[in-house]
Amino acid sequence: MDFAAPIERALSLLQIIWLSFSGRFGFSAVLDIAIVTLLLYWLLSLIAGTSAATLVRGILILLTLGFVLSNVFNLTMLQFLLRNSIPALIFAIPVLFQPEIRRALEQLGRAGSLIPRTTTVSSNTRLAEIIARGAQQLAERRFGALLIMERSTPLGEYASKGVAMDALISPELLLNIFWPNSPLHDGAVIIHGDRVVAAGVVLPLSQSPTVEHMGTRHRAGIGITEISDAIAVVVSEETGSISLANAGRMVRNLGQARLQKVLSILDRSAGYGANGRPTGLPGLPGLGRAREKRTDAPEKRDDSEPDAA
Repeated sequence: MDFAAPIERALSLLQIIWLSFSGRFGFSAVLDIAIVTLLLYWLLSLIAGTSAATLVRGILILLTLGFVLSNVFNLTMLQFLLRNSIPALIFAIPVLFQPEIRRALEQLGRAGSLIPRTTTVSSNTRLAEIIARGAQQLAERRFGALLIMERSTPLGEYASKGVAMDALISPELLLNIFWPNSPLHDGAVIIHGDRVVAAGVVLPLSQSPTVEHMGTRHRAGIGITEISDAIAVVVSEETGSISLANAGRMVRNLGQARLQKVLSILDRSAGYGANGRPTGLPGLPGLGRAREKRTDAPEKRDDSEPDAA
């Protein structure tokens, strides 16, 4: 059976349809329709879920009903009112949809943010900046604090014993948690990524004889870093000094800038040594060297209160 003739007729019919369509709708017409369609879709998505969507629906229903009634029953006066209401409606649109128009213009103004820039800041750097700024504000107010940055070792066992939060970290949040009259200020805060997972967490204390002269917060900060690769930032309530613990070692008297730098480096260098213990970061004072020997005269405790972190 020869299928050449039917196929040829079908192709010729498709060619005629295409020529008829392209003759009526050229490339410019198709482009015009596509642009208008995208514009309407963008405007409708902009007002979706807002009170403006209900307002637009009401206006469309009113106009459609008015045009249908005026044309079906030949209502001359209603047709006159509808024709003359369109220009007034155009002037009323900026007043009725002022918030949506403002948001649309703001989105157009932020269109340049879609272009990648060479000066982007990583999430680790932003997190280090937030924690360093929060620790500095806590130190200035003499609010004792213990911040634990979770890395590859899960700390869910300890977080489950605290108060679950799941809140985006910010200096203001840390100030509220560690405010002296807050019920959570004596415990530790566990941070996973850029979120505070739990607050008021009780951590194991370091049993090393070299930390007996330290306060409870500092011993808890060192203790959690001895059994995990977490990073602990401690703010002393008595002296207002900022300390950082990593791999069972602690650096004291850090400023905001230095703390931010150390956190940024440590957060990119998580790992364990050959003995299975979390590794410190060589090259940074206090993190890569051995622990200081215990002196005969113990130092003054940084935290005189029994802050059981």
